[in-house]
Amino acid sequence: MPIVQFAPFSSLVQPAFWHELTNLKIDVLRLSDEILPITGSYSVGRSVKDRETGQEIALGCNLTIGSESLEKRSQLPPHSVIASGAFKNFNTIEDFKAADKTALFNQASEEIWDSIITKKDTSLLNKFFLITYADLKKYKYYYWFSFPAFVSKPAWEIGGEGWKDADGELGVEVLQSIHRNLQSDSRPFFLVRPAGNSVEIGSIEDHDQFFANVPPTSQTLAFIDPSALPDNPGWPLRNLLAYFRALHSSSTQLRILCWRDAELPSSTGTWKSRFGVLSAGAAGVDPTTKPSAVGWEKNVQGKLGPRVADLAPMMDPARLANQAVDLNLKLMRWRILPALDLDKVASTRCLLLGAGTLGCYVARTLMGWGVRTITFVDSARVSFSNPVRQPLFEFEDCLNGGKPKAACAADRLKKIFPGINATGLNLSIPMPGHPVPTGSLDQTKKDVEILEKLFDDHDVVFLLMDSRESRWLPTVLGAAKGKIVMNAALGFDTFLVMRHGARAATSSGNRLGCYYCNDIVAPADSLTDRTLDQMCTVTRPGLASIAASTAVELLVSLLQHPDGVHAPAPPPQTELDTADPSTSGSVLGLVPHQLRGFLAQFRNMPIIGAAYDRCTGCSETVLKAYETHGFEMMLQAFNEPGYLEKLTGLDKLYDEGEAALENVDWDEDDEGDM
Repeated sequence: MPIVQFAPFSSLVQPAFWHELTNLKIDVLRLSDEILPITGSYSVGRSVKDRETGQEIALGCNLTIGSESLEKRSQLPPHSVIASGAFKNFNTIEDFKAADKTALFNQASEEIWDSIITKKDTSLLNKFFLITYADLKKYKYYYWFSFPAFVSKPAWEIGGEGWKDADGELGVEVLQSIHRNLQSDSRPFFLVRPAGNSVEIGSIEDHDQFFANVPPTSQTLAFIDPSALPDNPGWPLRNLLAYFRALHSSSTQLRILCWRDAELPSSTGTWKSRFGVLSAGAAGVDPTTKPSAVGWEKNVQGKLGPRVADLAPMMDPARLANQAVDLNLKLMRWRILPALDLDKVASTRCLLLGAGTLGCYVARTLMGWGVRTITFVDSARVSFSNPVRQPLFEFEDCLNGGKPKAACAADRLKKIFPGINATGLNLSIPMPGHPVPTGSLDQTKKDVEILEKLFDDHDVVFLLMDSRESRWLPTVLGAAKGKIVMNAALGFDTFLVMRHGARAATSSGNRLGCYYCNDIVAPADSLTDRTLDQMCTVTRPGLASIAASTAVELLVSLLQHPDGVHAPAPPPQTELDTADPSTSGSVLGLVPHQLRGFLAQFRNMPIIGAAYDRCTGCSETVLKAYETHGFEMMLQAFNEPGYLEKLTGLDKLYDEGEAALENVDWDEDDEGDM
């Protein structure tokens, strides 16, 4: 009699699985190469009809894995079953190639055999093993499946006329009854016994009880067959036969039903399931002795070797970018900073007031940190002097009077990374010392309302303007609304980067100051009657990028601090290069209040500035006046010279200073003798 030939499993990996593996590798596994559980599924064998010849062509005996294979599986369709497995992802291609594949295969087959002999369980009969290496920079995935199956000695033979149509051997009513049972109770292996005009199905593990009063000629062993070949049952039958030889060695002849009917055939259709009677002589060795196993999958060349899935050509470029842009950030968490909270950074909504040199560099660095929401506010247009210093603009943006800077910068961010939520608004920020004409009053009030709404909708505000007085209104709004305010200002070869102190005191009991806390004069018009070099921000070319990057890095350190905007500043004597995250509070190190940079000496100096109770920007007097009177208070600050000094009491400070000088007894004779 002919020996039974089996159709081996063929892996079918859905692209979604590789996306899920990418996320798992980056966010969870990192450098771990431990063996993890995985699930696959297969269904009854299927075939298609050749349109030219009319012949049935069997499709592959597929085991499928998808995105859900690494998680809890969802509901499967009828006549589909789960196959449990394990997978191991290697960190390098060298490790993948050098892996002891024999040891891994033997370990998997040993687990299957142990489940048969010790547990008398069929749940692992379809166990598979997968090894992978994911090249996440090129989106190439190397993989190799093994489907361990035991070799029967002596081999099983198919008797009679070989494999036959099941409906001719068992009858249509029996097959219909089996189909009904499997609709609600799909399982990879099952027993079938007659029950009147129908049948009953049971678990393989209950063999002796289920067939207690059933004659051998009515005992049928069945399985969901993923093969559609007429004379070759699918791979799952191999281990099922090994199970019966080990636990029911007296059964040398078995009636096998290869179930292949996911749907009932039409009136003109035929049943696809196959039936055969298998027989084998008694084993020459102890049936509980583990037999040898085979099962490594062959590659597309028909040789034993791994396969490669190259997803880059078929992936949506936008999706590729979305996965790749944060790769550097996520790699930080593998070895250097496992506690880094990237989600907190990514969800931070940033408002950039100013889309010039500082604004462009800040935006690029924010994108590098994974920030997804960036809004620009600027009233200028791109000029011919901008593109070489401001990296979000090009020569074409300067033509025909220049594009609005804010909108142009936002559009350029979207071209760099389509996944960014970038917006640009053409808006002027009213300033103290710059009176509002009567005809512009309504527009100014509208601009202020828009600015207030922007502050409400964002978490962080960057002050990146090129004048002192333009920072006043955002300083007031930021303090009143409890926002994180980051300030960056440039000199020729010096810069200031600072975070404004919160309205409430820090955890150390001190309230940090804002941009205006060290001033004893209110912001006033600094833009009128300026020469050309005073109209432009004249700096060393590298200074803006240094200051912008420093401002963003300071923000991210602040976001990682548990106190957030209320984080205290480190003591002045703390060394920046020896900051201990356990004492600084942020996993990224220190969170200074102010940084003064000196490019001539290539030196940064941390400074702490306390809040000033007469500050024109963040004092309680100013904030309460804003909260009480709103736009009317702002309008007075814009239009009336000396209003802020009077409001905060700085005018009295002047008078006190003048009085102190008048009370000094100057000895002119002594001065002349010197």
